[in-house]
Amino acid sequence: MEKLRIVIADDESIIRLDLKETLQRMGHQVVAEAGDGRTAVELVRQHRPDLVILDVKMPEQDGVDAAKEIANDRLAPVLLLTAYSQQDLVRRAMDAGVFAYVVKPFTESDLLPAMGVAIARFREFSSIAEEASNLSQALETRKLVDRAKGILMDKNGLREQDAFRRIQQQSMNSRKSMREIAEAIIIASEIA
Repeated sequence: MEKLRIVIADDESIIRLDLKETLQRMGHQVVAEAGDGRTAVELVRQHRPDLVILDVKMPEQDGVDAAKEIANDRLAPVLLLTAYSQQDLVRRAMDAGVFAYVVKPFTESDLLPAMGVAIARFREFSSIAEEASNLSQALETRKLVDRAKGILMDKNGLREQDAFRRIQQQSMNSRKSMREIAEAIIIASEIA
């Protein structure tokens, strides 16, 4: 595994120190550490680490709520470290977007695969989310271009292919996207 930049958070300083030393022995860099969930989220926003390791039970904001905030903003993969393994807590962690879960006491051999899984799942999730966003934008652009084609067809008596070609030509001539041209045609038709 490549060297990772990691933010850790645990309200118990001794566990935090042990975790930091373990991660450093594994060849990773702890870029920031916190004793509560709220500070951890701020540090993640500030440092943009490769991985975040959070304890579940912390003051201010617990690890699950902090993980949810980090996951919602797609800042980094989150691995939860906890002394608790109750099903409701595991379910809550999954719902929050946690990518891995390790029960204390932990060893390097517990952390290593969990870290790898968290990072791999986060990359996979990020790729899927980006693809979904791109597809959504492409669909929206297509709807706008179709609407603009309809306006040109009605207004100028053009065939669909000619209306499309006109939008495409205007896009190339003005060095603007077809979406921008379609939006301009729609706005112009609403004013007229």
